[in-house]
Amino acid sequence: MIISLLNQKGGVGKTTLAIHLAAALAVRRRRVLLVDADVQASALDWSASRETDLPFAIVGLPKAVLHREVPRLAQDYDHVVIDGPPRVYEVARSAILASDVVLIPIQPSPYDIWAAKDIVDLVREAGDFNENLKSAFVINRKIVNTAIGREVGAALQEYALPLLKSEVCQRVVFAESAAAGLTVVESAPASPAAQEIKALAAEVLILQNHRKKMKGD
Repeated sequence: MIISLLNQKGGVGKTTLAIHLAAALAVRRRRVLLVDADVQASALDWSASRETDLPFAIVGLPKAVLHREVPRLAQDYDHVVIDGPPRVYEVARSAILASDVVLIPIQPSPYDIWAAKDIVDLVREAGDFNENLKSAFVINRKIVNTAIGREVGAALQEYALPLLKSEVCQRVVFAESAAAGLTVVESAPASPAAQEIKALAAEVLILQNHRKKMKGD
């Protein structure tokens, strides 16, 4: 399965989710490749800060040839996670064309909801070429027990894309683990943050199963 995390708006936590999703899939004893498609190369920087072996492979490919290169790379892995770039239309479009599942991280903020139109339009355009493409919003950096966090689902309904049940909250442990070149799945496996990430991975795998049924696999 090839999973892209994309949003044309920056600062929504794509890289954090991509790294942690890759780690959560790797914990399930799957061969996982993380593709850093952002010219800022934050995922690659994170991997360079580690003192221990990576739980998954990682490559940098911030180019508009992802739809040609990633399927070839995916042959050696069970899952590929693409950390997409903000504000780079050609690379984002290529990532979508390469993907089985597109996740759109979004913070529970009116600004993020309004800005989601650009990536939703890209996903819908790609759907014309891949009728089995699955896509969904995932709430990231939610502040626990806030009204805006509870209401964001209703606000996203205008886009007619599903919203995953799994939500990832804003927690200090994400920053603490990143500073050590780790993920919360490794540094704090019993924490609420790790449980949220594992729940997200489980829900993404359900999307994969739905996609297989659609294809008749």
